[in-house]
Formats: sequence, C-alpha cells, structure tokens
Amino acid sequence: MAEKANQYIFREYDIRGEVEKDLTPGVVENLGRAFGSRVARSGGKKVSIGRDVRLSSDALFSHLSKGICSTGCDVIDVGAVPTPVLYYSQFLLGVDSAIMITGSHNPPEFNGFKLLMNKEGVWGREIQLLAKEMEAADFAKGNGSISKADVTNPYIEMVQGKIKLSRKIKMVIDSGNGCGGLVAPRLFKEMGCDVVELFSEPNGLFPNHHPDPTVLKNMTALRAEVVAKKAEIGIGYDGDADRIGIVDELGNLLYGDQALMIFAKDMLGRRKGSKVIFDVKCTSNLPDYVKKFGGVPIMSATGHSIIKNRMHEERAELAGEMSAHIFFAEDYFGYDDAIFATARMLKILDDARVPVSQFLSDVPHMFSTPEIRVDCPDDKKFGIVTELVEYYRGKYEVMDMDGVRVDFGGGWGLIRASNTQPVLVLRFEAKKSDDLERYKREVHEKLRTFGPLSALAPF
Repeated sequence: MAEKANQYIFREYDIRGEVEKDLTPGVVENLGRAFGSRVARSGGKKVSIGRDVRLSSDALFSHLSKGICSTGCDVIDVGAVPTPVLYYSQFLLGVDSAIMITGSHNPPEFNGFKLLMNKEGVWGREIQLLAKEMEAADFAKGNGSISKADVTNPYIEMVQGKIKLSRKIKMVIDSGNGCGGLVAPRLFKEMGCDVVELFSEPNGLFPNHHPDPTVLKNMTALRAEVVAKKAEIGIGYDGDADRIGIVDELGNLLYGDQALMIFAKDMLGRRKGSKVIFDVKCTSNLPDYVKKFGGVPIMSATGHSIIKNRMHEERAELAGEMSAHIFFAEDYFGYDDAIFATARMLKILDDARVPVSQFLSDVPHMFSTPEIRVDCPDDKKFGIVTELVEYYRGKYEVMDMDGVRVDFGGGWGLIRASNTQPVLVLRFEAKKSDDLERYKREVHEKLRTFGPLSALAPF
C-alpha cells in the first residue's frame, strides 16, 4: 500500500511541503511513480528534472527519479539550475515533461515540485488527480535510465542571441544565495555589463537574507549597494530565479506591477493591440496604462500555472503578477523568467534617455501597500475568504475571481488565500493616504472576528 501523503501538499499550482514531515522519501518516490505513469500512458518517455540549491533538493531528486524510472520513463538530470533554465530544457531537449524541484521563496525547511507536461503547467484539478493516482498506486512498470544534460550554457547563448546592449551598464545583482547566482552574473558580464555581485554563492540556508525580492527588508543590502556603487539598476532574485526585484538608481524598490507596466509600454511600442495579463493584486493604474499604449488588459487569478495557461488561451504577448513573476511570449517561450526579464529591462534602460526612476513618471501617484501576509491555518484560510466574500458583497462592489477584491470607492483592498503557504495575502491601494489607512483598519477589524485571527496585530 502506498504511503499516504498529507493532502495539503497538493496546492493549486504546485506540490509543496516540509521536507521529512510532508515530503518523505516514500511520498516523493510515489509522486515520481504517479507522474511517470501519467507520462508513459500518454505516450511519453523522457522527463527533464532540475533542482534549486536547497539542502534537501539532491535527496528529493534521488527519490523522485527512482520513482519515475520505475515506470519505464527516462530522467534527464539538468542539475542545479534556475527554474527558467529547467523550463528552457523542454524546448532544447525535446522532452515530454519536466519537473523543477524548488521551494521557491518558502523557508529553508520547505521544498516542492513544479510539474509540466507537454510544455504546460500541471495545476488545479490535475494536481488533485495526481494525488488520487498516488493513493491508488496503479503505477506503470519498467526500467528507465538517468542521464545528464547541460542546459545552462545553451540558455546563456539563447538569451545573448535575443538581447544586444550598445553600452556598458553598471548593475548590482543580488542572487540571495539561490540559483540565480549560477547563471545571471556570468550572463550579464558576457553581455558587457559592469556587474557588482551580492550573495552569488549557492547556500541552501540563505544566510544573508530570505530569497524573496518582493519583501523590502530582503532588498536592504541591494538597495544600499546600488546607491553606494552609483549603479544604474539593481536586480534581486528569489531562490529559483523566476521572480525579479528591480531597484532604481535611487535605491527604490519597484513592485511587480510597476515592472509589468514598464515591460508593457516597451512591448506595445512594437506590438500595438497585444493583450497583457495581470493578476488581481496589481495596481488599478495598470489597465489604464496598458490601454494608453494601445494594449488590451486582462485581469486573472494569481498563480504561475494559471497565468501561463491564460496567456496560451488569450494568445497574450506579456503577463505578470504583483509577486514579480513576469511572463514573456514576444520572441520568447511564454514562461516566467527573471533572468530574461533582467535582460529585457537592461535593453529598455540601454535605449532610454532617462534613468529607471523616471520610467513611470507619467503614471498617477497612488498610495499602496506591498503584499501583506497574515498567518492563517491551511484548513481555515479558504473558509474565511468565502465568508469575507459574502460579508463585503453586502456592503461594496466586489470581485471574487481569486479571493475578494473590495472596491471602497477611493481605492481597493484584496484578501485572498495563498496557494503556497498557510497565509492570507492582503494588499491595499488608495488615491489618498488617509483612505488607505482607513481601508486597512476596516479589514483588520473584520479579520479579528475570526477565531484563528483574533490576536492579529495591526498591519
């Protein structure tokens, strides 16, 4: 009988949990068996696997590949690489499926799996079906092999072939001791940039700061170094380099939606009429800005697999999330890639006559918060959000495609359940600072009426 897995590891768009507690050797091997069986029974044979630099990733690779090979599928080991490099392996190697072993921006004791079949993300109902297939234990049988392949060098050559710079740009790169340091500093030095490196050495304990570039405190060293070294731009990556943090020459951190607006203006200059997809956490300025430059804005639920599939459905050229995943389809492959996003941003800076701090000078000023994460048990968070939808629907205009986005009149607030962590994710925006604080207070008071959140501190 197959070892039963904790149901909460099967998230909306990936599989994630604590190593040893949730991701035991038996559970991971059975995941490999179930995934390999699905590949084999759909006529596939080869699965490329990459992994981040977390201390548990090598062991998880061993258990996962053992399970996959037992179904008759072959594993191609692309080694420790950023997630975008693993994504690229699908196009370079012609594999049927791919898996990235990564805990992304979760704490060091966590890890996870991003699954792809036929270049599409496996998410939602398909992940739940995979959980049932693991429990049923009706696995294919065979003897697959493991081989190695270099995807990093071809990836670097591919990016260099797409983006050419005409001048030396001084930049600071903070890889956060994650996978980005294995690729980005070398790539941008070879492209002619003057690169100042921070925390490029891989270290799965992330000793300098947590690798989440959307959190201001994690970017403290990068912001200071950009100003101290008089760099034109600073770039921060998360643990697997599929999310980007951008710092202007003054040391200010740009939010993910601000970065998306810059990329949208650039892309629409070449492809007017193109669609741009953004998630529910993004600023209300974004759709107006996209329309201003001749684009078609489309709001989506949050989640990298959801966004990728929505891009495919809408045939959109660009997409992004507040959490700083940026997806490119114009002269690219439609996946989120923080390293390629860096190259694109450098090209925009190369062509611009103004510094990064002036890129969005034509956007109306709004008072907003970054993402606010409120601890909430996995088995409570979705129920709380469901109650909030009904509560606010009786008072305001609401949008409930992903959590509840409340239109307060002079701004908005969002409360949604995270699909990757036991938290509620909040964000607020308003035209006036007083209104912003009022909206935050109102939501805070309501959240405290729920048992698990009764002691919630102000945010």
